[in-house]
Amino acid sequence: MLNIARKELKSMFASPMGWIILALLTFAFGTYYLNGVNNYFEVMSGAIRPAERVGVTQFVGQTVYGLASFIMLFAVPLLSMRLISEERRSQTMPFLFSAPLSISEIVIGKFLGLVVFLSILVAYVAAMLSTLNIWADIDFGYIFANSLGLLLLVSSFAALGLYFSSLTSQPIIAGILSFIALFVLMILDRFFAGDPTSTVLKFSLMRHFQSFGGGLIDTADLAYFALFIIAFLTLTIRRLDADRLRG
Repeated sequence: MLNIARKELKSMFASPMGWIILALLTFAFGTYYLNGVNNYFEVMSGAIRPAERVGVTQFVGQTVYGLASFIMLFAVPLLSMRLISEERRSQTMPFLFSAPLSISEIVIGKFLGLVVFLSILVAYVAAMLSTLNIWADIDFGYIFANSLGLLLLVSSFAALGLYFSSLTSQPIIAGILSFIALFVLMILDRFFAGDPTSTVLKFSLMRHFQSFGGGLIDTADLAYFALFIIAFLTLTIRRLDADRLRG
C-alpha cells in the first residue's frame, strides 16, 4: 500500500501537471495572503473601516482558507482523474490486479498518494499564516482548526475523484464528473439556505467545513468527513473488485 502511495506521489511530481498545479496554487495562496496583510494594515490605519474588528489571524486566514477551499474544487479533479482511468486506458489494470496486493491496498495507496500531495499545499498555507507570528500574536488554534478542516475537505474531494476515476477509461470524463459532483455538494447550503432543517443540508461539504473555518472542531463534522471518505473509498473498492471478477 505504501509502495502504491509512493509511486503515485512520484508520478505527480514527474508530470508537468503536478508542478503546474502546485505552482499556480502556491502563487494564488501567496497573493491572497499578501493582499490580506495589506488590507489588515489599511484597517488598522483607518483607511478601511470593517463591519467588525477581528484579529489578524482571522482577518488574513479567512481570506486564504476561503480561497483554498474554493480553488481545490478545480485542482483535485485534475489530479484525481488519472489515478485509475489512466490504468484502464493504458490497459495496465490486469497487471495491477495480478500484483500481490488486495484491491483495498491498491485503492487506499492511490488515495494516500494524492492526499500526501495535497497535504503539501495545506502545510504551505499553515506555514505561511504562521509567519504572522513574527510581528503579531496570532491564534495558532485557528490555523490548526482551519488546516485540519481543509485537509479533511480535500481528502473528501480526493476520495470522490478516485471513485469517478474508477468508472471510466477517459480521464477527462472522470475529471468533469468529479467536478460536477463536488460543485453540487459544495453549493447545497445555498439552495436550501431558507430551510435550515432540511436533511439535504447534512450532505453539504461547505456546511461541515464552516465550523473549522470559524476555528472550531466539531466531532459531528469530523464524523461526516470520515464517513464521506470511507464511503467513496468503499465504492471504489467494490467497483474494481467487480471489474476483476469480470476479467
